[in-house]
Amino acid sequence: MMKPALQLRTGTHLTMTPQLQQAIHLLQLSTLDLQQELQMALESNPLLDIEEEQSIEQPETLLSQDEWSEDIPDELPLDARWEDIYTNDSSSAGGEDSFNIEHNALSVDLASHIRSQILLMDMDPREHLITDTLLDALEPSGYLGVGLEDLGKGLRQQGLGDLRQVEMERMLSRLQQCEPTGVFARDLRECLLLQLDQLPDDIPWLAQTRRMIRQFLEPLGQNDRRLLKRRLSLDDEALDQVIHTIRSLNPRPGQEFESVDQHLVIPDLVLRYHGRQGWQVELNQESLPRLRIQPDYAALVRRADKSEENTFLKQHLQEARWLLKSLSSRNDTLLRVGQEIMARQAGFIEHGDEALKPMILADIAQAVDMHESTISRVTTRKYIHTPRGIVELKYFFSSHVGQEGDAHASTAIRARIRKFIGDEAPRRPLSDARLVQLLADNGIMVARRTVAKYREAMGIPSSSERKRLA
Repeated sequence: MMKPALQLRTGTHLTMTPQLQQAIHLLQLSTLDLQQELQMALESNPLLDIEEEQSIEQPETLLSQDEWSEDIPDELPLDARWEDIYTNDSSSAGGEDSFNIEHNALSVDLASHIRSQILLMDMDPREHLITDTLLDALEPSGYLGVGLEDLGKGLRQQGLGDLRQVEMERMLSRLQQCEPTGVFARDLRECLLLQLDQLPDDIPWLAQTRRMIRQFLEPLGQNDRRLLKRRLSLDDEALDQVIHTIRSLNPRPGQEFESVDQHLVIPDLVLRYHGRQGWQVELNQESLPRLRIQPDYAALVRRADKSEENTFLKQHLQEARWLLKSLSSRNDTLLRVGQEIMARQAGFIEHGDEALKPMILADIAQAVDMHESTISRVTTRKYIHTPRGIVELKYFFSSHVGQEGDAHASTAIRARIRKFIGDEAPRRPLSDARLVQLLADNGIMVARRTVAKYREAMGIPSSSERKRLA
């Protein structure tokens, strides 16, 4: 039994002022959420105004810098680690009036829903780093889209050289206890078993149900009742009860969150072709209103005037200046990350998903000299308009499959599998073994179980099921 003890830890961390919290908050908002945030700021702050195209006034020249009680730095340190932002120290929160980093979200996606549960877990910084990496690999369907071995390799490159597979497994097991039940599963069987474990122990034929999921999902999909009854020693009534239990489970636990904000997507970045300069990443200037400081009100602020009216104007003028600086920092960071991503994934423009290269968050973090959790915030729910449609920045990240020097992105492999199946003859669907052979013919060496895992994660039935449905 462990005894409680005091521990002294030394380290560096950001001082999370309300202004810096606001800057990081704006960084992680989607365009739709940011539009609402700015609209609320315009309504509550009389010193803010929408800049007209013909306006040429420079509000920064209206007053000298020494008018302000606090200076605004040239650059905001938005590159914050998980533990810098999410702290269990309530004394530093600033009380009830402190800035709530999660407030005003239009809706909650799967990652945000799970992150709110993670905040309630007792974790040290090392565990938070592992958890953040696992969360980055979570797909909208609720499955873990990257293998633990690949994720562990990325973490060891970040400095966790002593990280062992058993530690990754332990943290994954903790996250698999989150709601909705079944998230962070690595395949369909694990997803269903996680949900089955949460059902009451008095469910009829529970042991047979668990065995069917483990060993006989394919015969179940083929509706081979004779084989199932013989292998599981069940009569027709008991088999119906087992099948009913399995059908009550959700093969896509993240499905209820997949429709969040899907009715309208506004790209944050635009990929445009500029002749000899080639493809260039630019900010979508039409996505957000251009804000400015209202010059008439700003001109009313007087030096060393302690009156209530002047204090009111000074306070709102300072808030407006911080907001404009936070927006500028958000745009600069987003553009910088977007440019680096597209520079590495140039093949996507010409050849689509099949040309995607293996890339993880740590690659971009190292290239732009930012923390991996910052890259995660920048790329989540941020979209770029490309010749191949509007794509979430997160989509360009995928683990590698294969040996170093001959690796392929898992997303590219899935795209090829989807293409092969889409071109198959309905009466003669391709088996997983045949898909392995077709991939090998294209220079991609993967195991059959990997193909089966990717196919199941994409919601594509087995060849026997596809033949039955043809």
